[in-house]
Amino acid sequence: MVSHARRRGELEEIGIPDLTTDPDFFALLTGSYRRLLGRPLLPEGADADWAYARAPFALLAHDTAPDPCFVYANRTAQTSFGYTRDELIGMPSRLSAEAPDRADRDRLLAAVARVGYVAGYAGTRIAKSSRRFPIVDVVVWQLIDEVGAVHGQAATYRLPPGG
Repeated sequence: MVSHARRRGELEEIGIPDLTTDPDFFALLTGSYRRLLGRPLLPEGADADWAYARAPFALLAHDTAPDPCFVYANRTAQTSFGYTRDELIGMPSRLSAEAPDRADRDRLLAAVARVGYVAGYAGTRIAKSSRRFPIVDVVVWQLIDEVGAVHGQAATYRLPPGG
């Protein structure tokens, strides 16, 4: 897999803002989840810093480009994929799955686009090191703001014990 390492600040230079603790993005992420699933994404009192730095589950989001790119990945997601934030952000999200698994991933994302969210998905993803790892309890949802505009899709997952 090609490394997508970037110099510090390069993401902002190419138009990808740092969303790690951005309050508007946090509101979009948590608000769209609550509106679509009818329950909170995070525990009571958790803020953007907790979601990024301390959440015990992975949390990622990609944009609406024809070949969507990651715009957010919390530290748990970064660790599971073996990429730094600067390597993962801006990378096409399709590269998170191996080529044979991409059709399954594409079907999942198409279903999310049709119905708003999919819960209970499980699959296999590939890390920077080419290590394959299982993801379980996956929820993928549309990032939809209060007026109905779609800003991308987000996902949360956990690794099974020993995964």
